[in-house]
Amino acid sequence: MGDKLEEYKRKRNFGRTSEPRGDLERSRSGRLYVIQKHAARQLHYDLRLELDGVLLSWAIPKGPSLDPSEKRLAVQVEDHPLEYADFEGTIAEDDYGGGTVMIWDRGEWEPLENDPRKAYEKGKLKFRLQGERLKGRWDLVRFHSKDDDEGKNWLLIKEKDEEARSNEEVPVVEEFTSSVVTSRSMEEIAAGTGSGKKRQKKRKSD
Repeated sequence: MGDKLEEYKRKRNFGRTSEPRGDLERSRSGRLYVIQKHAARQLHYDLRLELDGVLLSWAIPKGPSLDPSEKRLAVQVEDHPLEYADFEGTIAEDDYGGGTVMIWDRGEWEPLENDPRKAYEKGKLKFRLQGERLKGRWDLVRFHSKDDDEGKNWLLIKEKDEEARSNEEVPVVEEFTSSVVTSRSMEEIAAGTGSGKKRQKKRKSD
């Protein structure tokens, strides 16, 4: 994995944080997908897609939407290790990213291009999600703005398919408010309470 996680490691003090250092180089499928609800300074949702041994990561301030007419800002952040897909807990407030982290959704993703790396580098990644909560076809599209010299701003857009629905219905981030792994709320995770009982088998990896 080498330098791919250099920025991730530089930002963290592993003597303090319980976040993983990152040793796994590939999952069994090679296509891990996870969204983590993250109550840091501002609540947001972190979308992560496995590619080339790391989790490409975007912070989505408003979370995903199933409405194709809603284009959600997704700000690219540093790549994360694959083990981060299993991380749920609390990061100390004075540490980088301090706050509560919930595994809001997870599963696998399927790129809809022959070369997902090339599509990602070009800034237009089409894929299908096979999560517990989010499914169907999605687009990630990079755009440039005056305040984004590094090209970190993307848009997450739901494509029109059988999984799409209008936001006049209950938004998906309001419909689901507990962990897909432990069924705990953000408050229970922060307090270290709740059953913590896993209601799905732990993902397998090589």
